[in-house]
Amino acid sequence: MDISRTSRIAKAVAVAGSLALLATGCGGSNNAADEQPASADNPVTLTVTTFGTMGLDALYAKYESQNPGVKIQATNIDTGGNALTDWKTKQAAGAGLPDVQAVEEGWLGQVMAVSDSFADLRDYGAGEISSQWVDWKVQQATDDEGRIIGYGTDIGPMGLCYNADLYKKAGLPSERDAVVELFGGDNATWEKFVDVGKDYVKASDEAFYDQSGFVWNSMVNQLGEGYYKADGTLNIEGNTQLRERWDLLADAASNGLSSGQTQWDWGKGQAFIDGSFATMPCPGWMLGVVKGQIEGAGGDAASGWDFADVFPGGPANWGGTFLTVPTTSEHPAEAAKLAQWLTSAESQAAAFEEAGAFPSSLEAQQSEAVTGANELTKFFNDAPIGTILASRAEGVKAQFKGPNDSVIQEQVFGPATIALDSGTDGQSAWNDALSTLKNLDIK
Repeated sequence: MDISRTSRIAKAVAVAGSLALLATGCGGSNNAADEQPASADNPVTLTVTTFGTMGLDALYAKYESQNPGVKIQATNIDTGGNALTDWKTKQAAGAGLPDVQAVEEGWLGQVMAVSDSFADLRDYGAGEISSQWVDWKVQQATDDEGRIIGYGTDIGPMGLCYNADLYKKAGLPSERDAVVELFGGDNATWEKFVDVGKDYVKASDEAFYDQSGFVWNSMVNQLGEGYYKADGTLNIEGNTQLRERWDLLADAASNGLSSGQTQWDWGKGQAFIDGSFATMPCPGWMLGVVKGQIEGAGGDAASGWDFADVFPGGPANWGGTFLTVPTTSEHPAEAAKLAQWLTSAESQAAAFEEAGAFPSSLEAQQSEAVTGANELTKFFNDAPIGTILASRAEGVKAQFKGPNDSVIQEQVFGPATIALDSGTDGQSAWNDALSTLKNLDIK
């Protein structure tokens, strides 16, 4: 865990209580009628803050060319965790927020606590076009008063990234369909995942997956209720489903399945091409990350990575983002227009081609750009990525995210999963996580 990053998150938690008080003071007009449309004679600069690999960067110039007078100033923050800290700090200060703010699914508990500090996008037509996205995506972005505060970008259905060359070398099936069967197909379980991992470690004397944090996150997101119950109360102590999965993860780590890689780094991508591990859980957006890491380390499509239509425990969703318009925006109508365009079917299809961000737009999901071949599919051994992700999205249900869901994931269980990878036994790591939870006084 990056100590400086942890400190920033802790500071953000400390100021979280002030967010609701500041929300009503975040000025800016939200009435489209008060705003003159952008034009060559009325130039408007729109600021946009995104994070990670969302596949939007190439779209900004296109929007500018189609909308004379609009200039976009975009900032992309490296990770969702750092982006959350950035948003919370500026939200608490009541200043510095962009015109269009990307919000990750895991932040929704905190965002909805101050939902009135975001424009109601129904004022800009969101209600009339809400059927273009999967229904649960729209529900996630709708507050208790029925206000729609975000246009949905991607969703994060999950499959397995695996290195076919390493599987073959270890004597495991390596063809895509055979790998699906190896893990149990529709009946795949985490127990089977660990068993396959133990076989791989025994045959190769190498780790099976990159690090325990992403596996744990996948396990938690898959549950009907995760760190919080649907009524908003904490759901960690006494949660037998959560503890059973923790014990299974601890067993995997103690048997050498985890490579203990640093999250979001992987040795500057080198671990993807040097045989350090052979498997990792991959939501659609992660595919673009993997490709970028491999290429950054000097690798290419010949590195052996593929993508399988299977996931332990069944359908799971990790992540997915929304584009919001903070009420501090001086150009809310233009900002909403940009956010709507960036989440249109055409734009979502382009983002998928660029980064593997699987669309929440129903039309985009069926487009040739998503179901056909592209640079990403070629990189993953011609895997039909769009078709696989559509299959993996079937049965996904949006999990309720409480006010400190992402903080618990990063600051409570983040260090605990690192401890597992460093040799700490499961019981001790669990106890340490609960102690951290208590010390942070997270509700």
